[in-house]
Amino acid sequence: MTSLSYEAAGVDYGVIDPLKIAAQEAAKSTAGNLTRHGFRELEESRGESAYVVDTGSLLIASITECLGTKILITDEVYRATGKSHYAAIAQDTLAMAINDLVTVGATPVSAHAYWAAGGNEWFADARRANDLVQGWKAACDYCGVAWGGGETPNLSGVVVDGRIDLAASCVGIVASRERLTLGKNLAIGDAIVLLGSSGIHSNGVSLARTLAASLPGGYATPIEDGRTFGEALLDPTVLYSTVTEAIFKAGILPKYSANVTGHGWRKLMRHAGDFSYDIHSIPPVPAVLKFICSAGKLDVREAYSTLNMGAGFAIFTAPEDAPRVVAIAESLGVTALEAGRVEAGPKRLRIKPLDIEFAGSELTVRA
Repeated sequence: MTSLSYEAAGVDYGVIDPLKIAAQEAAKSTAGNLTRHGFRELEESRGESAYVVDTGSLLIASITECLGTKILITDEVYRATGKSHYAAIAQDTLAMAINDLVTVGATPVSAHAYWAAGGNEWFADARRANDLVQGWKAACDYCGVAWGGGETPNLSGVVVDGRIDLAASCVGIVASRERLTLGKNLAIGDAIVLLGSSGIHSNGVSLARTLAASLPGGYATPIEDGRTFGEALLDPTVLYSTVTEAIFKAGILPKYSANVTGHGWRKLMRHAGDFSYDIHSIPPVPAVLKFICSAGKLDVREAYSTLNMGAGFAIFTAPEDAPRVVAIAESLGVTALEAGRVEAGPKRLRIKPLDIEFAGSELTVRA
C-alpha cells in the first residue's frame, strides 16, 4: 500500500485551523460581557487548552471536547467480538476534556456529558449503554470530579443510525494564582518532561481507521504485543489530573503544560513565545503506534506530527524540579521522562535523536 497521511485520511488541519482561528477572533469580542458580572477574562488563556475567568475570589477554567471517531472502532470491535470497551471509551471522552483543563493549573471539579445518537438503536443495547454510564462514573471518581448531568439527544438524520457522538465539558478551579500555568514564567533552560501515553489515545484515529480498512484482517489483524489491532486501539487515554495535582501538592509549580493531542508533537510548541524546544530523549513507542507506522508506511516526520508516539502530556518545569516530576508521575503509575530543554528561538521543535525539526509556522492554533 502507499504511505498514509492524516490529510489523506480526511483530517486536514490546513482547512480546519482557519475556522478555529476565526472563531477565536469572534470570541475575543465577547470578553467585555464579563464586566456585567464584575468578572474579567484572563486574555492570555485564549489560545490555550482551557479558558480562564477571574471572578475576583476564584479563577474558573472551562473546556468542551469531543471524543472524535474512536467510538466507531469501539462499535466495530463489539460487533465482531462481543467485547465491550464502552467503559474505556467513556474514560477517553472525559480525558479529552480533563487533560486539556489541567494544562492551565486547574483542579477539575465538575463534568457534563453529551451523548448524541442517530436513533434509539444505540441506547437500546442495555449492556453497552450501562458500560458507558459506569465507565463515565469511574473516570469521574478517579479524578475527583462530580458528574453534573448532560444531554442525550436523538439526532436522527444528523448522526448516522446506530451510531453515537460523545463529548464532555469540564469546569475546574485554579486553587491559587501561583498555580496558574499559562506560561508567563517559561524560560530558556527549563526542562521538558514527557508523560507516557497508553497508546493512540483519541487522536490520529481517522488514520488508524483508514489503515484498518486497507488490511485483509481489518481490526482483527494481530500486532506485536499479541493483541488485535482493534483491541490495542481501544486502550483508554491516560487521565493526567492525578499527576498534576500531586505535583502541585509537592510544592512544584510547573512553568507550562501541553496536552499532546491533535498535531502530535507539534503541540510542544503551543506556548506563544519564540522558544526552541530541543528534545534529546524520546519515550518508547507503544506497540499499536509502531504497527500504524510500519503497516501504514508513515515516515517518521508524519508520525510525530500526527500521533503522540508515546508522549501524552508535557510538563515544562524548572530543571531542578524535573527529577521530582518524573518520580511523582511514576509513583502514580504513569511513565515519565526528562526529554529536553527550552532554548532560545526561533520558534521550532527539534527532535534530535530522530533528526526531525518542525518550524513554529507548522502549528497554527492561535488567532
